[in-house]
Amino acid sequence: MDAEEQDEAVVDAYAAHLRLERGRSEHTVRGYVREARGILEHLRRVERIELAELDVASLRSWLGTRAESGASSATLARSAAAARTFSTWLAATGRAPHDVGHRLKAPRRGRHLPTVLTGSQALDLVSAAGPAQADPPPSSTSSPDGAPPARDGGTDPDAAARQRAVDLRDTAILELLYSSGLRVSELVGLDTGDLDRRRRTVRVIGKGDKERIVPVGIPALAAIQAWEQDGRPVLGAGAAPLEADALFLGVRGRRIGDRAVRTLVDRLARSAGISRHVTPHTLRHTAATHLVEGGADLRSVQDFLGHSSLATTQIYTHVSAERLRRTIDQAHPRA
Repeated sequence: MDAEEQDEAVVDAYAAHLRLERGRSEHTVRGYVREARGILEHLRRVERIELAELDVASLRSWLGTRAESGASSATLARSAAAARTFSTWLAATGRAPHDVGHRLKAPRRGRHLPTVLTGSQALDLVSAAGPAQADPPPSSTSSPDGAPPARDGGTDPDAAARQRAVDLRDTAILELLYSSGLRVSELVGLDTGDLDRRRRTVRVIGKGDKERIVPVGIPALAAIQAWEQDGRPVLGAGAAPLEADALFLGVRGRRIGDRAVRTLVDRLARSAGISRHVTPHTLRHTAATHLVEGGADLRSVQDFLGHSSLATTQIYTHVSAERLRRTIDQAHPRA
């Protein structure tokens, strides 16, 4: 087995540990595995040392190359956290003699206020799917599940039915993302049984397999009901048994993936005339900011979002204050 094959075996074992023992989401596993591969490649090609010789200087050198490549301070902080987790696992499994990762520090992160939509932009976006939607620009592309379907006036009844199903699905996804502030990984993992229509809540499995119950707005419930009644049976025809319980399906009848959701959110945002780049997380930020602006207390917003620390939630008070400052600067004659 050559060096690259040995590295790949280490990465595979690490990925299994993250999934099975740590309960990390696939999104987190992909990110941590990508950083682990980068570290192993750096040790082999730049430092030219064996994994058993790993030291904090090597990790600092690797992080330095990340900084030189233009990575932001936030990205470097995530990379350092991933490296510390990898180092701990290496030491625990005997692949490295010591856990040196705890000595790795990332550059101090500056305060970055998340992008949020205005109330009117959010409403335009959740209304963007459907027959009234403007056609996407000719240059736009997306994954099959993202379904940027052509509206060419064709008469194929099957195609029309599938198009309507996709519209209903996309509307339900946008409504739920904005209504409940879900992470995209939480949304794509939902099953039909997670929704409690009587209590107007949804059961969510968040980071670290932590469960929480999140309120769902009436428009979102109505959109989900329309999707389940008139859209899901169309896309779900012939779906594999493993996908039978998935709340949201792609055009091939399988559980929709996070990449497809990111694609459809970006496409529909452009169709709604929103110039900035919009992601599912933008809707999460927007939901939280609108709650704070509406008078919700931070503890409630923390529970709503599933944050483990109140300090993470406090960023939305800064967002609201910054939006107020900009409004005053534009409107007040003595600002």
